[in-house]
Amino acid sequence: MKEDILYGINPVREALRGNRKAFELFVQTGGTDQRIAKLATLAEEKGIAVRRRERADLERLAGNPHHQGVVLKVAPFIYAELEDFLANHQESEGGMFLLVLDRIQDPQNLGALIRSAACAGVQGVIIPKDRACGMTPVVEKASAGAVETIPVIQVTNLVQTLERLKQAGCWIFGLAGEANKDIYQADYRGNLALVVGSEGEGIRPLVRKHCDLLLAIPHYGGISSLNASVAGGIVLFEAARQRCTP
Repeated sequence: MKEDILYGINPVREALRGNRKAFELFVQTGGTDQRIAKLATLAEEKGIAVRRRERADLERLAGNPHHQGVVLKVAPFIYAELEDFLANHQESEGGMFLLVLDRIQDPQNLGALIRSAACAGVQGVIIPKDRACGMTPVVEKASAGAVETIPVIQVTNLVQTLERLKQAGCWIFGLAGEANKDIYQADYRGNLALVVGSEGEGIRPLVRKHCDLLLAIPHYGGISSLNASVAGGIVLFEAARQRCTP
């Protein structure tokens, strides 16, 4: 069976707590971090073999020096299905809340956006299959394990997906720097899908045409654009504030 590699305290912890099948946990020999000891205990309780390795060996396994002394071999990431998601969430109290990402290509940004989405109460994240970053160890590390706690749906056609969401009763709001309405003038309650575009180009024109409302983040000085993950986090938490306010 094909295996994926996870590394870092938080991604490994969330994977061990979740339903993803894990095969082996590798921990740094002579490490004194009590968090790693707790992960080893958790793995042993679940019947997962724990191996001791030197730091250099872990770096080779992870392909990255930022493994924090722990590497986990797991089954490949499984994307959620859109129709399954809709069947499970269409009657959600307070309405559906989704984040749609249009061609985010930087794994750090993708991981950060998924992390923000999970913290903001988003129920699912939708990403396109082509010309976009998918789930990788770097994404999982950047998300601090959030990818194990929220469904990630990969679709072949983002425009058709937005139309399907509309059929399911969702309003589609897109983040666009040139929009005439700012994010603090919108009502985010009910069934909602927020669209955040790529780092350089933003939301593609065809995707933009399928948004019900375009919103901009107001700027008060300095440069006129924000990092995609920062911009997404700002609008997500404005939406969360409204949705959680009686």
